[in-house]
Amino acid sequence: MGIVNVTPDSFSDGGEFLEADAAVAHGERLAGEGASVLDIGGESTRPGAEPVPADEELRRVIPVIERLAVAERGAWLSVDTTKLDVARAALDAGARIVNDVSAFRFAADLAGLVAEREAHCVLMHMLGEPRTMQADPRYDDVVDDVKAFLSERLAFAVAEGVSEDRVWLDPVIGFGKTVTHNLELLRRLDEIAAIGPPVVIGTSRKSFIGKLVGGADSGRLPGTIASNVLALERGARIFRVHDVAAVLQALKLTAATLAGDG
Repeated sequence: MGIVNVTPDSFSDGGEFLEADAAVAHGERLAGEGASVLDIGGESTRPGAEPVPADEELRRVIPVIERLAVAERGAWLSVDTTKLDVARAALDAGARIVNDVSAFRFAADLAGLVAEREAHCVLMHMLGEPRTMQADPRYDDVVDDVKAFLSERLAFAVAEGVSEDRVWLDPVIGFGKTVTHNLELLRRLDEIAAIGPPVVIGTSRKSFIGKLVGGADSGRLPGTIASNVLALERGARIFRVHDVAAVLQALKLTAATLAGDG
């Protein structure tokens, strides 16, 4: 899953692809590198991020989705949003996945829209909201708590008519978690995978890598690769990344080794 941030303030590449031409070119490049999903977002969900009005989010993402849908590079399009109106317009424009960091908590009607359109969705775990999620996050047991949350949101989505085979689950590394929480989630990711639906993992360039090994966000590719390889071995199946070609090569080698191919 290649990341296309159409935002001025995303933590790693904010502003780089804010203009539609740049975002479309970036999406096509990621698809060319092997991304099977392009995740397009117009509102940053980095810790401390401020909300973006729906009309501005629509202005940012819909032209990009429309143009990437026409380009037909073989990648599914995903819209990274919590808003019903944005999701509806994105699905109209050619998106097939709604990636909701709130797991339908901010807009419960999103579940009905996903069901009606027979779209896929990503249900993500987050404490509170982006502005507050890193304010002293605490858990009794981070894996048990995240697993219970995702299981409950999966049950809600299915009750609203979403087919379970169209749901992906994301424990969300770095959203309302300390470095210790992140490492525990990676170590016990098989417990999240045991819920059933495919697990999405997003460690790309995140700050916990820098806190462990140093380096600016753009220099965290080795840590990103290592964490994704570990996640694959522990049951993740979708990998949300900035650097598609490098991570994909590592994942292919790991998958072949685990399968005993060659």
